[in-house]
Amino acid sequence: MFTDSVELTVSSGKGGQGCVAFRREKFVLNGGPNGGDGGKGGDIWFRCDNNTHTLSHFQKRMHIKAEGGVPGEGSRMTGKAGVKKVIIVPPGTQIIDIETGEILFDMVKDGQEVKFLQGGKGGLGNTHFKSPTNQRPTYSQPGEKGETRAIKLDLKLIADIGLVGFPNVGKSTLISTVSNATPEIANYEFTTLTPKLGQVNIGDFESFVMADIPGIIGGAHEGKGLGIQFLRHIERTKTLLYMVDLASYRDLKEQIEVLKDEIKSFSEKLAESKYAIALTRVDIVPPDEINELVNGFLELLGLEASKTNEFNFDSEMPFFVQDSADETLGYDRTLPYLVAPISSATYKNIEALKYSLFNLVQTDRI
Repeated sequence: MFTDSVELTVSSGKGGQGCVAFRREKFVLNGGPNGGDGGKGGDIWFRCDNNTHTLSHFQKRMHIKAEGGVPGEGSRMTGKAGVKKVIIVPPGTQIIDIETGEILFDMVKDGQEVKFLQGGKGGLGNTHFKSPTNQRPTYSQPGEKGETRAIKLDLKLIADIGLVGFPNVGKSTLISTVSNATPEIANYEFTTLTPKLGQVNIGDFESFVMADIPGIIGGAHEGKGLGIQFLRHIERTKTLLYMVDLASYRDLKEQIEVLKDEIKSFSEKLAESKYAIALTRVDIVPPDEINELVNGFLELLGLEASKTNEFNFDSEMPFFVQDSADETLGYDRTLPYLVAPISSATYKNIEALKYSLFNLVQTDRI
């Protein structure tokens, strides 16, 4: 079960009680106080781990506590410190204070560790309170209480490419074709109910991560459909792949305009991301209609079909790729980096799409 938001109460450990004890040995005269200190309470830590990708192992409103310190003992023996409690979260988890709404930590890197709550100090034993006027102290300190905070964990997946499209446009089919993701695929809308991540391998040593979210419909930013609930999972992506269905009953212009408007309504920053457009399901469209549809769509965007073919797109179909001759100037973010017809079912232009998207991702890594 995929869970991307939970509320927790976390508490660090209480310090151990100081000990009241006196030295009592047969051949030792005037034995004085020798009570040891209590052990320190356990701290609360957060650790980011790539091996987990959901918050489902947390129960809502659960209370996570660190171990308390052990009381001190005689012979000035300090009690054992409480073991720290390490809370494992997936990359992309934000730790938010429920009362203030402040983002306390943003866990984004595998192996990242942060101390969240300090354990309480152990109490002092009675040996610390002896003096010339008080040679027999019969009291010690209690351990300090630990800290308690109410927090919310919000997961925002981290990916290089975020897929955006209407329901049943072929997002799940694409990510299952190009990556190691295995989403449910069926011929009805809203098959995808939870976000999916997939690693797309480019050769033996390079790769990028693709994120698939449930389909977006008009009004998603107002809560319609499932889109608004999961749009935050592509909020961290720097590149979007808009998927427009050539075989849909929806007009091509309507699809791209609604999708871009919904993204902009959700996040102005996300709307300014670099983007590409994949025209899906060319295997369903009659061959003699494909060129007319693609050229009409390019004309709608004010573009012309590319004459160069550095990524080996099918030369029988029109496509557009921005000229990358002068990469120092970067790509024009107001225009799509590429517009290409594809078919995940027949693998049409899929390999060329992979390499072109990787080329776009690389511009952010340089």
